[in-house]
Amino acid sequence: MTANEKKTFVLDTNVILHDYRSIYNFTNNDIVIPIVVLEELDKFKKGNDLINFHAREFARELDKISEKDFFDKGAALGKGRGRLFIQPGVKFSQKMKDSFSDDTPDHRILAVTEYISEKMKGQKVILVTKDMNLRMKARSLGLQAEDYKTDQVEDLDFAINRSVREIEGIDTEVINRIYENANGVEVEQVFPKQELKGNNYYVLKNGNASVLACYDPVRRVIRKVEKPNVFGIYPKNAEQAFAVDALLNPNIQLVAISGKAGTGKTLLALASALHQNKQYEFIYLARPIVALSSKDLGFLPGDVNEKVDPYMQPLYDNLGFIKRRFNIHGAENRLIEEMQKEQKLMISALAYIRGRSLSDVYFIVDEAQNLTPHEVKTIITRAGEGTKMVFTGDIDQIDSPYLDKKSNGLSHLFDKMQGQDIFAHVHLEKGERSKLADLASDLL
Repeated sequence: MTANEKKTFVLDTNVILHDYRSIYNFTNNDIVIPIVVLEELDKFKKGNDLINFHAREFARELDKISEKDFFDKGAALGKGRGRLFIQPGVKFSQKMKDSFSDDTPDHRILAVTEYISEKMKGQKVILVTKDMNLRMKARSLGLQAEDYKTDQVEDLDFAINRSVREIEGIDTEVINRIYENANGVEVEQVFPKQELKGNNYYVLKNGNASVLACYDPVRRVIRKVEKPNVFGIYPKNAEQAFAVDALLNPNIQLVAISGKAGTGKTLLALASALHQNKQYEFIYLARPIVALSSKDLGFLPGDVNEKVDPYMQPLYDNLGFIKRRFNIHGAENRLIEEMQKEQKLMISALAYIRGRSLSDVYFIVDEAQNLTPHEVKTIITRAGEGTKMVFTGDIDQIDSPYLDKKSNGLSHLFDKMQGQDIFAHVHLEKGERSKLADLASDLL
């Protein structure tokens, strides 16, 4: 790379809070961190959330190279990487003053980006921020700005659809053999010229003849997929049958289920967990809390439980739906009540699960699209022996202002893990709540 091709990236606070090691992901390009970013990071050091951890870890990363000159010559970031500079505050240019009257951290970052751009004429200077509004403000000043793309899924449509396929023209005799043989048929009989990886699902068809099937990477066979009753819940379509198959398969330790609201993601996961209550010591159902307004939980009235309960209500609704499938005094409802009483069935905010043992647990993480890739990784790496992890979510309904369809943890999970023998991903297309719900989801 020539000197003219070298770039300088100015990092916003939210990039570091998203990935504290982001400074190492720009190859041999230079990094500039405005001093106001350090001021903002300092406010995030206290707390138990992941962003607080990232703020502290970034401070430690800086401390490792604290003896270097951040301000004039920059600190070397290692072989194959550029240098890290910390830029003190600069005066607002007249152009900045004309556009933005308020002296805010975002505007100070813009001022630094503009200053560096003027200082380094002939070299690309790019502001990296996960704040869409800040990117628009930068472009209004004629500055280059982009999202932090290191952990984004490149081909999202392919990642979503590659694990479930409908294939026409399969030999009818082969379809019949899959139906008749409970152990499945050798993969070469169905796909003679293909090398398959992972737990892929298929609708194999020949005219009116069809079979729901799965590739078993352990035994290298194509087997039939059933539509079993799982704790009072029956799969209503092919995708739901595939999801249940993955949720019940003991060889699959990690499952991702994506799909729009009303497709049955959480309901199927919870019903499948209850169906296997004897195989696991605990069932945990958790979801991240992302406030839909500018105010966090601390502004809500009541104690901790009262603050959290509104966010957990959809999970309780799913449990209630399952309980209503049985007699109120029946064995199934007694089992659920006993498990809840003994804390073997827990519905909780994800943050409150932190620190618990994750051995022999059926662990369901709902609304996983609101997690960062690092958060998903952190959760999975805590899995102990005998644990199955299920991540559900709708990548079209992201509440975090700094995540999108390509950068959220759920998309990252099914993109990176596809092809692994212990992983399965199913995307649910068909809504099963009601015609009204489906219509609203599609049109509104």
